[in-house]
Amino acid sequence: MGRSTLRPIVLFGRPRMTKYIIQRLIAAIPVLIGILFVTFTLARLLPGDPCVAMLGEKANEVTCAAFNARYGLDKPIPTQFAIYFRDVLRGDLGDSFRYGRPVTDLIIERLPVTIELALAAMFLSVLFGVTLGIISARKQNSFVDVATMVGATIGFSVPVFVLGLFLAYVFAIVLKDTPFSLPPSGRLSPGMAVPSLPATLGLEKGDRLYGVASFLGNLYLLNAIVHGDMALFKDAVRHLTLPALALSTIPMSLIARMTRSSLLEVISQDYVRTARAKGLAEQAVLFRHALRNALLPVVTVIGLSLGFLLSGAVLTETIFGFSGVGRILYDSITSRDYAPIQGFTLITAIGFLFLNLVVDILYGFLDPRIRLG
Repeated sequence: MGRSTLRPIVLFGRPRMTKYIIQRLIAAIPVLIGILFVTFTLARLLPGDPCVAMLGEKANEVTCAAFNARYGLDKPIPTQFAIYFRDVLRGDLGDSFRYGRPVTDLIIERLPVTIELALAAMFLSVLFGVTLGIISARKQNSFVDVATMVGATIGFSVPVFVLGLFLAYVFAIVLKDTPFSLPPSGRLSPGMAVPSLPATLGLEKGDRLYGVASFLGNLYLLNAIVHGDMALFKDAVRHLTLPALALSTIPMSLIARMTRSSLLEVISQDYVRTARAKGLAEQAVLFRHALRNALLPVVTVIGLSLGFLLSGAVLTETIFGFSGVGRILYDSITSRDYAPIQGFTLITAIGFLFLNLVVDILYGFLDPRIRLG
């Protein structure tokens, strides 16, 4: 018999992966431009005048004309967008009317807050959601299964602001002066010093890496790890626990229900029954054969949920006193402050595209039958 000419189902080598990533990045460019243009146009078509929102009673024809001329708002929208797009290509996202600061400075200051909160919430969601989904699938139709799914339904249904206030009341008031007490607001306790990462690296304003170091330094957990400051790390974790727990309930419920339904579907497949017939232990069948394929839709839910969390959790940030993306977007929309809206929307869109790319790549690792070329 001659050598078989059949090729493997998928070639998941580095060249193919590199080509796929490059293609996705190129395809993302027109998407980002479209998102930026739509956001830019819609912000200016909304009712309300930035001059009136900013100056209040001092707003009149003379002052508003000067205000519009200063910020280029007296030009046609296509001309404004062309100027703004040119500045974006140069790395300039504009200045905020409300804060009187460059948007890049606001991103460096506010985005790490939301990233830290979103990652903490997603960590809890994945940890408990996947675990509860597996337990529920293994004990289908049992009391544990019913209790888990009822809990997931309640977690999905309870509004975040209600759960946030409840958690703050329980852990800050009811459990006050106990080992289980947790702070109800803020990122750090009063008087807690945060080391400067740019200073640690010997960077000064004007250095190319100063902004990157400042951004990373505002991630307090990472900052504490870099400096070996365990007091800062523990304090940041304590302040992060309640908002992360409140924010994680909805994605946790989705992940738990998706894990359960997907795992139950995979368990009924022929190859799982074959693995059991070979005498493999139930735990080996579950984790080595069924769970990997069952995680495909779960990974999709995780990616989408993390993207929405990164876009800003305004209610959670407001309840727990976190000055992140959600708070600044709300303030910018109400005050018709265009530049932060456009800047943070662009960053959020880039985050979504990146997460979608990561999810697609994970598909190839979880299921070799999927081609990414």
